[in-house]
Amino acid sequence: MEFHQLRYICAIAETGSFSRAAERCQIAQPSLSQQVLKLEEELGAKLFDRLGRSVRLTEAGRAFLPRARAILNQMEEARASVADQIADVRGSVAAGVIPTIAPYLMPAYAAAFAKAYPEARLRIVEETTPILVEELRSLSVDLAILALPLRHKDLEVFPLGTEPLYAVLPGDHAQAGAKSIALRELRGERFVMLRDGHCFRDLSIAACTHARVEPRIAFESDQFRSVLGMVAAGVGVSLVPAMAVDRSAGCRYVRLSDARATRTIVAAVLRGRSFNRVQQAFLSGLRKAGSGKAQSLAESRSL
Repeated sequence: MEFHQLRYICAIAETGSFSRAAERCQIAQPSLSQQVLKLEEELGAKLFDRLGRSVRLTEAGRAFLPRARAILNQMEEARASVADQIADVRGSVAAGVIPTIAPYLMPAYAAAFAKAYPEARLRIVEETTPILVEELRSLSVDLAILALPLRHKDLEVFPLGTEPLYAVLPGDHAQAGAKSIALRELRGERFVMLRDGHCFRDLSIAACTHARVEPRIAFESDQFRSVLGMVAAGVGVSLVPAMAVDRSAGCRYVRLSDARATRTIVAAVLRGRSFNRVQQAFLSGLRKAGSGKAQSLAESRSL
């Protein structure tokens, strides 16, 4: 039994004619008649008596008709509910963001999104990459803003922007006035870094390793603000992404000339995950802002 067969039965009952029912359903009459016969064979009972040019429901047909109408009505209600949900701008979206991006990227974007979708429910979760990956998998968050590399085949990523990395130096450092610096020029320096668990720490260590620099770590923190304070105090040097540059911290920032001294920011979603309209709009807005977003944000912070 198929839905189009139910529609044909209802149309015949309402029009009293196979030909008029075929016109209403926009199907050739022979095809409509064939489908009705097929359904009657499946049910093991005739639904209509063909009396010359007139058609009349049989007793079995009269019993079948209200149930067929009920099924079609339920199907239309289901379609309507899906259409309403797709069009609904009052849905919710939960976005995860790593701590080295959240305070720089999210305030302005979240405010703009809330203005564009005032009835939407927006929740921002700030966590490290391993936790956000698990929250994506458990559907606790709908998408996550992370930094490459990501080696998770069950995630689909959308690049949002690439930003350069900067060496953070005390004001009296010998290289403080340079326009650019290679990481190898920081060999032997004490480093101030984020703790294990932050993906930017992994990125920094990887960049140092590629430049054959073994950082002597003098201080670790969970926040860039503490890192910058320690550098300003002369405890050591550090690395930060462009968006974390803070001129008020009393440090000097020199762009790294190493080819790999960049960070690529992406939006990650669970592969195959379906989104409501609000979630799609949130992700679409991030992607539209994508090309050069991180760099333009850095420039707006007086770089």
